[in-house]
Order: sequence, then structure tokens, then C-alpha cells
Amino acid sequence: MEVSRVTAMTRSRVPWILGQAAVVALGVFAYFRIRGLTEASFHVAREHAHRIVDFEKALDIYVEPAMQRPVDSSEALEALANWIYIWGHWPVIIVTMVWLVWRHRPQFLVLRDAMLVSGGLGMIVFVSYPVAPPRLAGIGLVDTVTESSDSYRYLQPPAFVNQYAAMPSLHVGWDLLVGMAIFSATTSLVLRVLACTMPALMAWAVIATANHYTVDVLAGIALVIVGHFVALALQRRRLRRGREPA
Repeated sequence: MEVSRVTAMTRSRVPWILGQAAVVALGVFAYFRIRGLTEASFHVAREHAHRIVDFEKALDIYVEPAMQRPVDSSEALEALANWIYIWGHWPVIIVTMVWLVWRHRPQFLVLRDAMLVSGGLGMIVFVSYPVAPPRLAGIGLVDTVTESSDSYRYLQPPAFVNQYAAMPSLHVGWDLLVGMAIFSATTSLVLRVLACTMPALMAWAVIATANHYTVDVLAGIALVIVGHFVALALQRRRLRRGREPA
């Protein structure tokens, strides 16, 4: 009896899960495709990058060279930063979403909606204010990811990547959303510690590898918080209408 109940539950979930997978896949494709098609002038993006550096210096938060220095002098730290940047983003997002869509559907929907909203807002910023990352801004920082590993090019093919989309950092922002989703979906101490440390490690990695500025990290966090509040509002509407999945 228990086996048949599990089988029936599995069959009822599969169409819903496939539908959600299609929505997420379409959103990811649109994000990368639009991002790749809106690459701006190098000179404009570099000028904006220098403005960000000047802004950070004025606020005394220009820590990028200091954060990369230990990575430059340690192969172990460089490898760690590169691996966090490469494998701590999309692979973690995919694994988390698969787990949530099967076991914790309300949390999955909040994460999905927050990512779609913040991704849409991020694309507006990419188009209206292109920024060259530190590795391309001519400020003396090294692209440790490209110099040390080819893996990132397999995960994000050049045809789908806008080199001047440093602002905001959705690497950090989306890892924060994933961490919040994991934290709310589980009572496991190990997973909750991972959920809390993962965004902080990514924030360190994106700056240490010269892929983002401090301001990019702060902007990415602010953007996903907006997306999260919108996602919670959508969840409340589903609850009022009795459409929230169990």
C-alpha cells in the first residue's frame, strides 16, 4: 500500500516538475542569450569600471588588490578561489533546485521567482551600465580563473557571456538566494552552516579572482533581496488562492 502511494505521488509530481524545469531552462537561456547579445563598447565599460574604483576609493572600500595579493602568492589559495568561483555557482544552483523541486516545492518556487526577478533586473543594469571587471579594467589585477583553468569556459561558453556585465554580481547574489532556500528547507546543521558560508566564500572568490568589485557584490546582494521580497509576495498570493504546492 505504501509503495503504491509513493508511486502515485511520484507520477503526480513528474508533470509539475517537468513544467518547472522548462520554465527554469527558458529563463536561464534567455538570461545568457540576452546577456551575450548586449555587450557594450570596451571603452565605455572600462570608463565605468574606473568610476567604480574611484567611488570605492572615496568610500575607503577599495580592497580588490589586497584581497588578490594572498591568492597571487599561494597556489593553494588561487586554486581554492578558482574552484569556488567556477563550481560554487551553477553546479550548486542546479543541484539545489533539483533537490528543492522534488522535496521542498514551496522553497523551490520562492527561489525560482527570486532568481527570475533579480535576473531580469540584472539584465537592465548590464544593458544600461556596462562595467569591465577588474581583470579587464587595466588596474593591475590578474584573471586567475582563465590563467589557471579551462573549466569555466565549458560552463559558460563565450558566445553566451557578456564580458562587461560585472555589475551587479549575481554570482554572489544567486548564491545568497540558494543559501536562503537551503536554510529554510532543512533543519540539518551541516546544510545550514553550508548555506550561511557559501555566499561569503563566493563574495571572497569573485573579488580575489578579479571578476567583480566590492560594489558589484553589494549591488548583487541588494538586487536579490528585492527579488526575494517579490518572490515572497507571489508566495503569499498563491497561499491566498490555495495554489501553493505541498
